Parts: sequence; structure tokens; C-alpha cells
Amino acid sequence: MTKKQVIEHIFDLCQRKGKLVFDNDVVKEVLRDAGSSTNPYDMTKVDDLSKLPEKLVNEGYTIIHLGDGRHKFIKCLDKIYHTFERIGEADVMDWPYRPSLLNDFSISESSILSLVNNHRILHDFLYQDISASPKMYNSERKTSIAFDYYIDDEKISVSDLQIEIDLTVEYNGEVTVFEGKNTPPTRWLDNFNVYQLYNPFRFYYDLQQENKLAIKKLSTCYLVKQKDEESTRVRLYKYTFENPLDIASIKLLKKREYRLKKRVIEDE
Repeated sequence: MTKKQVIEHIFDLCQRKGKLVFDNDVVKEVLRDAGSSTNPYDMTKVDDLSKLPEKLVNEGYTIIHLGDGRHKFIKCLDKIYHTFERIGEADVMDWPYRPSLLNDFSISESSILSLVNNHRILHDFLYQDISASPKMYNSERKTSIAFDYYIDDEKISVSDLQIEIDLTVEYNGEVTVFEGKNTPPTRWLDNFNVYQLYNPFRFYYDLQQENKLAIKKLSTCYLVKQKDEESTRVRLYKYTFENPLDIASIKLLKKREYRLKKRVIEDE
């Protein structure tokens, strides 16, 4: 079974039962009945709309995570998925660089973030200063997270939630959390699940509010890399949440596309 088939099957089960909350045991049971050895914990991760069944998209439903292996189908598709803002020519910058030996060896999310760090793109985008020296904290997993939040007027409570943070950067009290993705050479990723940014944002926001971290400014950044045979392009989108308790309050702060141009340096 594909991910879309699993999600739609569980959605139909939940609708018939009149209960839209389900857990990982239900996912495992569906996969077991289908004779599938697919990782059950990946089935409920829907990072963009292309991974949702057409039926759910048409009816406006998506999956939210409640923690402790529990999930819920909720009719708030337009609030949970955000369309990337258009990149115009005014947002594009050519970025001369000399590729390192390992630049294109890996296509993992961590390698994307390493690329923008090693070639000072991150520094230019966040601080307009390639000589800045922010502190970097690579991929982290946080467990046992609990908080209440809103999707517009609907209150959601999560507990024992596990979240992933691709990268956290701190500079002069400003904290930025990153999500990084590759996109196919034929098309850009055009939307994303806001939880990818909101959960890390909320983790640090709560620490700030509890006076456990003296964060002066908190933001998030979604990074998308596209590479073909001729070029590498990176798009960065910096966001915040106008109401930190409302996931639907995401707001763009700035955006830019960097077109990496190889520098040719003659050997001495």
C-alpha cells in the first residue's frame, strides 16, 4: 500500500466509526492486513499536499499530531499547509562560490543546511553580514513536548509529542530554526506543512516565556534546494508567527533565491 492509500483507508475507517482520532496501532494494523512492511511511523508524516490523498484534499482534511502516537483528521487544510510566496527577479541574487569536494556528495537535509552555512548564504540572508559568526546546533530530536495551541478558534492540546529540528542558529540573542528540503530539478516545492516550522518555534517560544532562555528575537526559516546538471539554486523563506499560540498566524518576513555560480580559480 502506498502512503496515500493507507491514509485514505484509515480516514474511511474513522469516518465510519464517527471518531476522527486514531493511533499508531491502527496504522500498524492496516499495514499488517495489507501484508506491507512499510514503516508505520512514516505514514502520518505529510510534509506537503502532494502526499495527501485526493479525497482528503477535496474535502479539506489533513492529519494533525496529538502526541503519544495519537493523530486526528481535522478539516483545516488551508490553515495547515502554506503556499510559498512567489520569488520574483528582485528576490534573486547570483552567488559566486567555489564548490568544495563534498558539495554534491550527499543530498540529505543536513547537507543542504551545510551548503548554505559553508558558503555564507545563511549569514547573508539572516544578518546581511557574511562575517557574522552565529552558533550552529545541528539536527535535534525533542521528546515529551506538551502545549496547547489554536487553529484559528479551535483549541488543540498535545502531550508527549516528539519533534524534529533540522538546524537551530543563534546570534546575539536571535534564534532561528530551520527546515530544509530538496526539490526536483523540474519543479519547485510549492507548499509545506506549517507544523515543520511551528513545533520548533513553539518549543523555543515556551522556553522564552518560562524565562529559561533569554531569547531576544525568534524566527523560522524554510530552505529549499534545487539542483540540475547545470546549476544549484537555493530559496530561503523567513517566517514568524504573529500570534505564537495560533499556528494559522504564520507571516513571511523575507524571501530570497540564491543562484550559485561556480568561480573558476586557476591553479598556481
